Amino acid sequence: MKILTAEQQRLLDVYTITNEPISSTELMERAAGRCFQNIISKFDNTHDFIVFCGPGNNGGDGLVISRLLFLNGYNVKVFIVCITDKYSPDFLINEFRLKEIGLKPTYIKSKADLDNTISYGDIIIDTIFGTGLSKPVSGIAEAVINKINLSNATVISIDIPSGLFCEDNAINNFENIVKASHTLTFQAPKLSFLFAENFIFVGNWEVLDIGLNQNFINSLAVKNFYITADFIKSIYKKRYKFSHKGTYGHSLIIAGSKGKIGAAILASKACLRAGSGLITAHVPSHSSNIMQSALPEAMLSIDSDANMFSENPKLDFYTSIGVGPGIGTDKITANAFKQLIQNVKIPLVIDADGLNILAQNKTWLGFLPPNSILTPHPKEFERLFGKKENSLERLSLLKEVSFKFQVYVILKGANTIIVSPNGNCFFNSTGNPGMATAGSGDALTGIITGLISQGYTSLEAAVFGVYLHGLAGDFAADALSMEAMIASDIIANLSKAFLIINDF
Repeated sequence: MKILTAEQQRLLDVYTITNEPISSTELMERAAGRCFQNIISKFDNTHDFIVFCGPGNNGGDGLVISRLLFLNGYNVKVFIVCITDKYSPDFLINEFRLKEIGLKPTYIKSKADLDNTISYGDIIIDTIFGTGLSKPVSGIAEAVINKINLSNATVISIDIPSGLFCEDNAINNFENIVKASHTLTFQAPKLSFLFAENFIFVGNWEVLDIGLNQNFINSLAVKNFYITADFIKSIYKKRYKFSHKGTYGHSLIIAGSKGKIGAAILASKACLRAGSGLITAHVPSHSSNIMQSALPEAMLSIDSDANMFSENPKLDFYTSIGVGPGIGTDKITANAFKQLIQNVKIPLVIDADGLNILAQNKTWLGFLPPNSILTPHPKEFERLFGKKENSLERLSLLKEVSFKFQVYVILKGANTIIVSPNGNCFFNSTGNPGMATAGSGDALTGIITGLISQGYTSLEAAVFGVYLHGLAGDFAADALSMEAMIASDIIANLSKAFLIINDF
């Protein structure tokens, strides 16, 4: 799914109105109607609603929602925030329609007008500002937003929480943004929804399809995408009836050291569960018995060192290589890692201590095979490339790094980001906080390595692997809770994830 800018969203609305054709008032009715249906699916008419409307088209949406709630037996109070004496034409039409059915709004012109506006248990619908906002909120709107945020009420923001910008919030005043419990947004997510610092404002968000022109959406050039089931379906490779294990490649996992052999087990098992035809795990000699007992399906390449990765096996046999989980950062290991990246002829999947070694030897980044995949969490990314003030700046740095070294970078976290060398960014839609557990990253390394071995490109493997990993994590959380799940549970649920993907 394309993530549109505020300007692209505006152009899409205009194009739809002109070419459907549909009047702007009718489009507002349709959009607000989708919101109304969503709201009543969650809240019955025993709930009281407070709707705060601004003077623009976002406020017009609020007026339509208010009318529909009122006509369907809901108790609704409507407050118009008098930011200006200029109102959009569609707002004025719907203000008239609201009064026609006997629902008279109250006009908020000063802080005194805010007294007794919100009662305990009310559900607030926020339609003060939409996507056109470009400067921090002040004046009476600031007072209203502060009143909303202090109420502890359930807040539903329409299209975007009032006060939040669609993309760059570096100059924004975070004290004057609505803190929504739910956000119902139109047609596509906004980029700012996907950044951790904005979760407190956006809450749980949903995209509502309001029937904007799909051909125009398809024509828009964007760099940011939200990974959906449809996209995964388009890259998923179904198995051929007469295939054999050789068809699905031979993966090499270089992982583990004394005290950390579990990382090798997790990465190797995930690689097999992701569909790799064959797997060889390169592990220190002291751990060979542990490894073969834990994962009899894996072949072993046994390092001459008892405790660490100190030498590379012959690399010619492998169609994918994952390296880093649990290998440590000893000088001997770092030297073996350097030899690997200088001599390998296929892309690598690099995680954990592989990244830590690169952070200590940043000139080695230039040796990485093109189309390799780096999988840092935020702290690993900072050690490698530096700290940024906010998520948008970090995203810009991700793009620079990916282009400079011609690698794919997966920045792990909520809405994990995959950045490609051409500047395209993919935000994941699966996963949950229960996946913040030891070994989860090792599992992801194995999954992506297993997918590359089957013929997926680096981009496909990164996007598909992250989505699959998150989906398996969602199944694990559903069965075990986010608190109780562990990395092995993610691997165990890869089968359910694949079954769902097969049904797409």
